[in-house]
Amino acid sequence: MQRRHRLSRSRDFDAVYRHGRSVSTRFLVLYWFAREEGGEARLGLAVPKAVGPAVVRNKIKRRLRETFRSRLPELPQDQDYVLVVRPGLAEAVDARGFDWLGERVDEILGKAAA
Repeated sequence: MQRRHRLSRSRDFDAVYRHGRSVSTRFLVLYWFAREEGGEARLGLAVPKAVGPAVVRNKIKRRLRETFRSRLPELPQDQDYVLVVRPGLAEAVDARGFDWLGERVDEILGKAAA
């Protein structure tokens, strides 16, 4: 996923948390916020230490970025998203596979669109 599609600054995350809306599922929480200046959709990931050691957290982040990148054309382009991972997702992905993770991301994006 290209840098222009990522949230990296703390103030961007804060804006999404404070002014955005949220939905949640068992393993993920999605916050989103429409920017006034427009532009392309951007994703920020929050993977707490409770998810696992650094290797596990980075692996989850890589997989989520790839999943989000593949769904980018279908998303509204003027929005910022923050995806928060809940503990247990890493083990579930290892047991059920990468396609299952894509289904979970589709599920939460569907709830956000409703």
